[in-house]
Amino acid sequence: MFDFLPLAQPAGLSPALLAYVGDAVFEVYVRSVLAAKWPGNMDEIHHQAVLSVKAEAQARMLKYIEDALTDEERDIVRRGRNSKAGHIPKNAAMMDYRYSTAFESLIGFLYLGGQVERLSEILGKLEGHILNGGEDNNESGLDKLDT
Repeated sequence: MFDFLPLAQPAGLSPALLAYVGDAVFEVYVRSVLAAKWPGNMDEIHHQAVLSVKAEAQARMLKYIEDALTDEERDIVRRGRNSKAGHIPKNAAMMDYRYSTAFESLIGFLYLGGQVERLSEILGKLEGHILNGGEDNNESGLDKLDT
């Protein structure tokens, strides 16, 4: 997605920092997917983007891919989920917010670690969710990810 110098030890970063970067990477990815699908239709792009990046949708996406993650990725997810939450948005359930932070931590970890192929693979498997407003498309992501 971007050319950059990966960090040698992204696992050593705080879950909050990984989630901060992951949030930005995921937002750009979502907007790119939606812009390709609905070029010129800003209202639809914005509406679908909001649905895809909210805590509830990200929590669903993580649960969709969770069993296919490597042990290292699961550890990052666990750390992100268990990190001390700052301000939980009033429209998000606490568990959804924790899982969305875990999801964003995973995305940030993969991005900062330069694991571009793995990041692209995971995000690619979530395109159906993104195009469907963050909703599950009733398929399991387990058999679609190479671990």
